[in-house]
Formats: sequence, C-alpha cells, structure tokens
Amino acid sequence: MENQVIQAILSRRSIRSFQPRPLEPQLLEQVLEAGTFAPTGRGAQSPVIVAVKNPQDRQAVQALNCQARGFSSDPYYGAPNILLVFTAASAHTGVEDASCVLATMMLAAHALGAASCWIHGEQEMFQLPEGKALLKKWGLPQDLRGVGSLAIGYAQGPAPEPKPRKADYFKIV
Repeated sequence: MENQVIQAILSRRSIRSFQPRPLEPQLLEQVLEAGTFAPTGRGAQSPVIVAVKNPQDRQAVQALNCQARGFSSDPYYGAPNILLVFTAASAHTGVEDASCVLATMMLAAHALGAASCWIHGEQEMFQLPEGKALLKKWGLPQDLRGVGSLAIGYAQGPAPEPKPRKADYFKIV
C-alpha cells in the first residue's frame, strides 16, 4: 500500500516559474489552514501567516525583497500569491515554528495540486521602514520578525527531477 503523505514528500519540488492565475480561494484557505496545524514549540502557535493576494501589495512585497537583497528581478518567480510567515521576536522557538509552518504549507500546496518555492529575505525586509509600513498597513505588530515566505500558485511547466540524495544524508546508530 502506498502512503499518500510519503508520496507527497518524495514528489514535492520547488517551482520557479508560475502561471499568472492565482489560487482559488478555497484552495488557498486549505493551504493556510494546514499551516496552522504545523508543530510549534510548547504549542505556542507563535507564527503569523500573511497571504498576499492584492496585486499592489504583492508588488510592494516584491520591491521590498529586491531592495533588501539587492535583486532586480522578481524573487517570487511570477507567482501570483505570496505567503509570508512571521514570528514574535520574543518567541522561544519562533524561527523553528515558522519554518515548520512554511514546510507544512509547501506540502499541503503540492498535495492539492499547487506549486510553491521557499523564498528568503523576510528578516531583512521587515526591518526596513517600508517593511514596517506594510506591517502597519496590515494591522500587525511592528516587532514581528520575518522568517520566510512561499511563492505559491500553479506551475508553468513540469516539476524538475529530484537531485540524487547524498549517500551519507542520514546515519542509524
């Protein structure tokens, strides 16, 4: 018997070319809800997830990532939606918790037929005045720490083949 969860883990790939059509609201909500079930230290649920659907906000997030990281091309690979994940600066396991949320949403998106890619730069982005202004616009606390984001949508083409796993990736002792 084939396990669907294991199959999703083994077949998920990071996608770097997206169709312009956004995710359907129901599918997006399923991915977001899955993220809320990711494990968190002490059950604290410290992460905050922001789904960026509005084209103007998406453009502002793209420009902010480019500014923070010194890029000029779209760091979100044309994905119509961006999922930002933050944590409270005081959270004991905030980065770890937010990382679990990101990984869970990536698997959920793949299992539902969508594609994603983990994008970095949020820590730097939301320390900038423009990042703080976006947090304020969205009604979020100014002391949130950006951990990561997902470019999410529908893949423009087929998923790449997986790279071979290194021989000493794990050890049983």
